[in-house]
Amino acid sequence: MTAYAEMSRQELLKEQELICQRFEKLRDQKLNLNMARGKPGKAQLDMVSEGLFNIFKTPRDYISDGIDCRNYGEMAGLPAARRLFAELLGCRMEQVFAAGNSSLQLMYDTISKAYTNGLLHSERPWCKEEHVKWLCPVPGYDRHFKITESFGFELVTVPMTENGPDMDAVEAAVRDPQVKGMWNVPKYSNPDGIVYSEETVRRIAALKPAAPDFLLMWDNAYCVHEFEGEFVPFPDILSECAKAGNPDMAFEFASTSKITLPGAGVACFACSQANMDHMKKLMSVQVISFDKMNQQRHVLFLKDKAHTLALMRRHAEILGPKFRCVTDALEKEITPLGIASWQRPKGGYFVSLNAMPGTARRTLDLCKAVGVTMTAAGATFPYGKDPQDSNIRIAPSLPPREELEIAVEVLCTCLRLSALEKILK
Repeated sequence: MTAYAEMSRQELLKEQELICQRFEKLRDQKLNLNMARGKPGKAQLDMVSEGLFNIFKTPRDYISDGIDCRNYGEMAGLPAARRLFAELLGCRMEQVFAAGNSSLQLMYDTISKAYTNGLLHSERPWCKEEHVKWLCPVPGYDRHFKITESFGFELVTVPMTENGPDMDAVEAAVRDPQVKGMWNVPKYSNPDGIVYSEETVRRIAALKPAAPDFLLMWDNAYCVHEFEGEFVPFPDILSECAKAGNPDMAFEFASTSKITLPGAGVACFACSQANMDHMKKLMSVQVISFDKMNQQRHVLFLKDKAHTLALMRRHAEILGPKFRCVTDALEKEITPLGIASWQRPKGGYFVSLNAMPGTARRTLDLCKAVGVTMTAAGATFPYGKDPQDSNIRIAPSLPPREELEIAVEVLCTCLRLSALEKILK
């Protein structure tokens, strides 16, 4: 296969004719496939459902550390649930607040409280600030960006490198007192699948922001989510911040959404003791206690870190082949043409592809026309605007393997067609 850059115009026109024919054949199949979100597939959901929903055997199972899970109380969550998350994250139980089913809700709530009430070291609530800026490593998670955008913050992009955010850019940006925080997905980042290096983590923890209430939002969504190789240990950001003299700078978030059931799992945040006291005081107005029955269900099912990692290896047996299906197809069909590049992640839920600049939106429009829905172009950038119109987020987890193979064929066809249109324009 010859790279498009090496073809003559006549050869490119012939290639375009062939790819158009292939595109029409795919459209004739009237497909209806969805790769828009990183949802676990049915096999993963079936794997956990029976054990999770039939976990209560006797009345004793409703009791945890002497606490009746069926009643009010324990606003910060069951001690057993807090211990479980602490073991997974590498922090202390006292630093963990176990809540409901959504870590995204906890993230929104944290930003909201900073906006309405201020954080521990705030001079005033952020709603009274003249202007608030927020650092967004890109490409990144669209729902993160939407939270800070919804409060009217100015979103400032920071390039991602193979080791995490460009720390020279971050260190320069935080000298501005209007910069109040930064989003992070430190392990198997969404969508690149990058694991922050230890040096990057240390530099983040040692930041000296001009804003005394700078907030490090540390979304450790994929802390145990390897699908290739063994579990990769990761530094505890709370300990690193404390060692660097920033004990109150970080809030860490995690959930069991892609360990057990999305929308029916348990989420948590972890922070310093001083932040915990501050947040508990604010949260006491809005909640008496979260769903302790679900917390107990997860404690009994997951047990500890060793059992959780064993379950994640079973998830990996399902997910790994799906990711290889995508990257192998791209390697075979797209690499020789020189029209895109992508990451080969070892964990997380996404493959990040960079198409020829100016073709991502057209590629995804073509995919939609064939019946394959993917994450919208630009979604991995603040305000939905990818300046290069290049990044495409691929979510291989939901479709069964046979559907995934068709979806990747569609993607490759549309990548080729949009690149040819761009070259021949």
